[in-house]
Order: sequence, then C-alpha cells, then structure tokens
Amino acid sequence: MFRDAFQKLDRLEIENLMGAVNPLLDGAAFNPRTVTVLAAELSFYPGWRLLDMADHDVVPARRVHVLYNPEASQPLRILDWTNAPIYALNRAAPLTLKDDRAVVDYVRFFFAYVRGRHGRFIIAENVDDIAWKEDPPQAARKAIGNLLEPVRMTGESKDGTKTLVVRMIFKDSLFRSTVLVAPDGMVSLTDEELVVEDMPVIDDLLGQ
Repeated sequence: MFRDAFQKLDRLEIENLMGAVNPLLDGAAFNPRTVTVLAAELSFYPGWRLLDMADHDVVPARRVHVLYNPEASQPLRILDWTNAPIYALNRAAPLTLKDDRAVVDYVRFFFAYVRGRHGRFIIAENVDDIAWKEDPPQAARKAIGNLLEPVRMTGESKDGTKTLVVRMIFKDSLFRSTVLVAPDGMVSLTDEELVVEDMPVIDDLLGQ
C-alpha cells in the first residue's frame, strides 16, 4: 500500500519543517516537541512531499495530512478527504504520470486520501491491507489472499486515459474494479464486480 513509502522524520527535521509549515496551517500550530511526522516522496508530484503529522499529547489527538513543496507559490495543500485539493494540485503542480509506476502510485494515493459519502474504497493488494476485526483462520487468510493482487495497469486509450485493475474493500465486501485515470488526473470507477461479501472487517466510518 501507499503507506509503505513513508519515512519517520527525526526531531531536528521536524523542528525545521514545523517552522515552515505551522504558519501555513489552518487552526492551532503543532508542537515540534510532541508531533510525529511521516513523510513520503511522490513520483507523480515532483518536488512535493506528503506529510502525515500526528500529535497524541493533545486532547483530542490531532492528525493532519498535507502536501508540501516549499518552492511552490502555494506551498501547502491540506488534504480533507475530498478530491478537491487533489484535483486542484493536479492543475497547479502539475500532475506527472510519466510511467506505469507513477500512475499506480497516484491511484493508491487517491483512494487512500479520498472518502465518499458512504465510506472509502480501500485498495487491498494483500491480506495485511484488510482491517480485520480479528485475525481470520489461516485457511481463510490464504483463500482471501488468493483473490488479491497488486494494482496493475491494463491499458491506455487514444486520449491518454489509463486503465487499471484493482481489488477494493468497500464496507464489508471485496470487489474487483476497473479504475480509469484521465490525463488530467480525474479518477473514476467502473465495472465493479463483487468477489466476497459479509467479511469480518472494521467499518471504515465507524471504526468498529
């Protein structure tokens, strides 16, 4: 999954980063001494980093995901679980889908940080990507694992739209879906095929 690309920043890096990021944030600033920051480079937004900033020493705990590029005219973009900040950055960055890896990375990123009205479509490339309520029996894990596969590109149309095949969890069901990525980064789902339903997974909206 996309989270595998993150690296934890050390305290000095955090202090330097928060000095630049805090003035750009909406709301209270993060305390550089208590915040944890994970950072990921983005193949499809050259020069930008995805920052996962969390402070569990405050009540309630605070967590913010942002895209940051100190060289950009608008250096900070706050992710808000809608597609709006992503599509806005696609026009400004601009989005660079130069190869298959960048397209796959973009799709993983998009579905990790966009939530629909009824919940998220969570990409599942292996059984560890599934938020089980409790660990399933080994036989069940193996059976589900055999139904999963990494995100992969399957084609490109004449207008530059990329086609990918993904496995996704939505609510308590596993689907095989086709994802279309237009040249401007617009994402759409089609051909959803139910694979397994009534899975014992944690509800993404309720957290239980």
